[in-house]
Amino acid sequence: MIDFTLAPEVEETRLRIRDFVEKNVIPLESDPDAYDEHENIAPEPMERLKAMAKSEGLWSLSLPVEDGGLGFNVVEITPCYEEMNRSIFGPVCFNASAPDDGNMRVLSQVARPDQKEKWLRPIADGTIRSSFVMTEPSPGAGSDPSVMKTTAVKKGDKWIINGRKWFITGAGAAKHFILMAKTSEDARHGLTAFMFHADQPGWRIVRRIPIMGPEEHGGHCEIEFENMEIPDEDRLMEVGEGLKLTQIRLGTARLTHCMRWLGLSRRSMEIAREYVERRISFGETLANHEGVQWMLGEIAMAIEVGRLLTMRAAWKLDQGDFARKEVSMAKIQVADTLHQAVDTAIQLNGARGYSKDTVLEWIYRYARQARLVDGASEVHKMVLARNYLKEGNDFWGWRA
Repeated sequence: MIDFTLAPEVEETRLRIRDFVEKNVIPLESDPDAYDEHENIAPEPMERLKAMAKSEGLWSLSLPVEDGGLGFNVVEITPCYEEMNRSIFGPVCFNASAPDDGNMRVLSQVARPDQKEKWLRPIADGTIRSSFVMTEPSPGAGSDPSVMKTTAVKKGDKWIINGRKWFITGAGAAKHFILMAKTSEDARHGLTAFMFHADQPGWRIVRRIPIMGPEEHGGHCEIEFENMEIPDEDRLMEVGEGLKLTQIRLGTARLTHCMRWLGLSRRSMEIAREYVERRISFGETLANHEGVQWMLGEIAMAIEVGRLLTMRAAWKLDQGDFARKEVSMAKIQVADTLHQAVDTAIQLNGARGYSKDTVLEWIYRYARQARLVDGASEVHKMVLARNYLKEGNDFWGWRA
């Protein structure tokens, strides 16, 4: 059964992360020089905080110890990742940001020892960034990877890659890439995963796609492959097991998004609470107005529902289950909650919330992507509907 009591080591780590974020990361948000040109943390403060996190033993929580991490399971990282993202700059300082976190986790699970040394170790050490290359322009692969157009054709001991990808997060700064390409027409076994380095010839960034919100490091890029050669030794898993790799990676990756978004949701409400408790309106603080209390209570409950769904999905993942249904529920709930939380916080702060005097407007623009990334909410609702139609009343079963 799920026990919501955190183990002493996990609780101690969570509290140390909370203290680290409060003292070292949040203060940087009010420093204009701490931002890069894309509204994320600039290289100098980022590297300084990464070194501090390493020195304090708060680095790469989710990786096995033998791969350079702390060996926390999915349940154990859940409250810690939530604390990290109480700051808009937080996760990257702990080597817990997307897409590196998901890439490291899947490489630790499926890569050969020599591949781990070559491809995983530099990401785990924080010396390079990485990217996951799957999504394509229409009519290529999006939420449905079976329609992938990028091809990998075997010639001798090499694979020749041709195709186009877009919205590839972090591609502008990444050195190591996990690439998904079609190797046959088999509906279930037609995709294969490969690794390549940024310095290899045969690919280029077509453009860094402008987006509504602040960008992750390296942006969201459109990239093109033209007769790129990848040695067979840099193939991940067996030929035709690319879909399996994406399933291994994306379930936990989607859930770590939820963990981080819950941190941003909480931060939004912290800013709202601080303001309504001191702002006087019509003779009393905003916090004493019943309508304001309804708004606060609704979001507080939504955040808690999201936390419970996220922890339930984390527990199932730790049992070896893909937890597709549970991850989809958490993804829908938390994505909606993040948007509702920051929208409510802006409303309660009035013009102050709409200005850049707080980080609320940053979070608001960032939050809109939550209902799109790693599968749009409508796709996850389809997953839930299919499970319900298949399981009937057993959809709500208590089975392990």
